[in-house]
Amino acid sequence: MKYSRIAVRLFEREGEDVFYDPVYHGRTLKVFGMDEWPGKALKYFADRYREIDYGVVIFDTEGDFPEEGFDTIIGVKDGQGTGLDPLALASKGLLDGYTAATIVQTVYGLDRSLTDRLYADFLAGKVKSVPDALKSGGKYAEVIGESYTALDEAFYSGEPPRFGKNILVDLGKTYSITLAGIAFLVVSAVVRHRRNTMIGVNDAAVLAYTTAGGAAIPLITRPMRARVTVLATQYAIDSIMNLAGPSLVLYHDPDTQSVIYETNGVPPGPMRKHVHKGEGAFIYRTPETINVEWGEMPL
Repeated sequence: MKYSRIAVRLFEREGEDVFYDPVYHGRTLKVFGMDEWPGKALKYFADRYREIDYGVVIFDTEGDFPEEGFDTIIGVKDGQGTGLDPLALASKGLLDGYTAATIVQTVYGLDRSLTDRLYADFLAGKVKSVPDALKSGGKYAEVIGESYTALDEAFYSGEPPRFGKNILVDLGKTYSITLAGIAFLVVSAVVRHRRNTMIGVNDAAVLAYTTAGGAAIPLITRPMRARVTVLATQYAIDSIMNLAGPSLVLYHDPDTQSVIYETNGVPPGPMRKHVHKGEGAFIYRTPETINVEWGEMPL
């Protein structure tokens, strides 16, 4: 089989290399593993795509992804500024205004009419940030105020990041899953149109639990030519497993491995080989069948 230039070698099996090829297998790869294995896999893919001069955007909930090679590092820590205010980013041309308004809608539960009012006020120059929206006195301000906290105020403060070619979003220092989800959504919205980029998330399931995080997943997994998304997670939840695209199973609890095989439609029997430490099972579909390839991962 001929592979595209963005294929990545997974392992060798019976003298032949097994590749993940986004062009052939699907542009979102789901990686399931326990302990440190998802993070190791994410770093492996990031290194491979850097080798072909791809940009790399990493969302890391563990807080231990190596910082080397990133020209933008966004750290999220409770009570400290990130500059990730969607309306402020739109004011500077880093987002379009309507997307910024819909982010506020998602985070604070605005209805459609209030979102339209917020967008209109943004276009009129009356509102240039989320704190502005809160202080505006409009009806949307009342809704925002129901869940807006001092943590939000601090989170939005500061100058916007530069959003270079390689971005690391370090979510390992915040105890607020809400702030982590907002950061995930805002940065995902900024990079959603990027090509020649690998976007990686660890832990994808943790971020998907939040309303904002769940809204970010479709932004970065929408199929786009010359883009690759790797969702790495310790948790086998439906919102991740049911996304279109192949799966890579690393060392995990036997019951979890079984659930992943079941969800992917792998029939009972020898195709459901138990994956041990250092190994991987690559599950992908073709129009005719389901395939499972095994081997030792170079992690």
